[in-house]
Amino acid sequence: MDSRISLTDVIKKDDKVDKNMKKISIMIPCYNEVENVDLMYRTVMNVLCEALPQYDYEVLFIDNCSTDGTRDILERICSENHKVKAIFNVTNFGQFNSPFYGMCQTTGDCTICLCCDFQDPVNLIPRFVLEWEKGHKIVSGIKTSSREPGFIYFLRTVYYKIIKNMSDVKMIEHFTGFGLYDKTFIALLRQLDDPIPFLRGIVAEYGGGFNMIEIEYEQAKRRAGKTHNNFYSLYDAAMLSFTSYTKVGLRLATLAGMLVGAVSFVIGIIYLILKLVCWNSFQAGYAPVMIGMCLLGAVQLVFIGLLGEYVLNINTRVIKRPIVVEEKRINFDADGETQKNNGNTNESIDR
Repeated sequence: MDSRISLTDVIKKDDKVDKNMKKISIMIPCYNEVENVDLMYRTVMNVLCEALPQYDYEVLFIDNCSTDGTRDILERICSENHKVKAIFNVTNFGQFNSPFYGMCQTTGDCTICLCCDFQDPVNLIPRFVLEWEKGHKIVSGIKTSSREPGFIYFLRTVYYKIIKNMSDVKMIEHFTGFGLYDKTFIALLRQLDDPIPFLRGIVAEYGGGFNMIEIEYEQAKRRAGKTHNNFYSLYDAAMLSFTSYTKVGLRLATLAGMLVGAVSFVIGIIYLILKLVCWNSFQAGYAPVMIGMCLLGAVQLVFIGLLGEYVLNINTRVIKRPIVVEEKRINFDADGETQKNNGNTNESIDR
């Protein structure tokens, strides 16, 4: 697809807008995407102008405190097209809070979320809109394969299956948040009072009531730049889903403690009987004692750590910090939209 688009094309499209047009919101979170953000904007605009000219639109970029010049490009884009909006966060609020907050700030009849690195195929936007027009209020993009290393994809698959089997909610495998959400679902998100929202779990929990449909796709390689995911961020994501949507961890700790206690009791009885029967000849030695101590210590440390993850999750929710604190927003007053859309969880400051 030709990624070139002129400002004249945008103006022509704006001239055609009337009050009866449905409005599509495109929400794109970004962090240090200086090599991708301009091309992403132009690619999205090509799709909107060529495949969906009968719709009004807005494009919202929410920047998670980029330091590589991404913000300069966003400010230029917003100055060229008043239907492109931007929110600049005061710091990096993570890969879950920032997109969730951005979704709550959209004003369209539906909102489409996609990443700025081109791993989410932009050409699926018309397909999503078509399914939405058929009555599906949530259209979820599901990865059936990926261009990432096979071992990493395998680990993700194992993770999704573990969470799916452990959770009371039927979690969606290989769902990253890429998809279309009707304004009624966006309204639900605004009502949630959760300082650490996990969109994948929320969609899995409530999606059935919104006539959700799944669209399969192959995840492409990142177009440019380096991925911002590392072991810590992936671990954080896994623990958020694990502690938010499963009780298995704590119950597993209880059952494991009971099992280890029972085994230890049986072994203790056996050693006692052997010592009483063979008082002079039976020598247990230090090895069983040391092995038992190390085993019990390891089990205790693992489950204390797991308990700590649950406590940390609870602590974060109790503190109720805002989901995102804004440094700046651009073009929200272009058509009278100055009010934020998620009252108790939004903050802003002037700089």
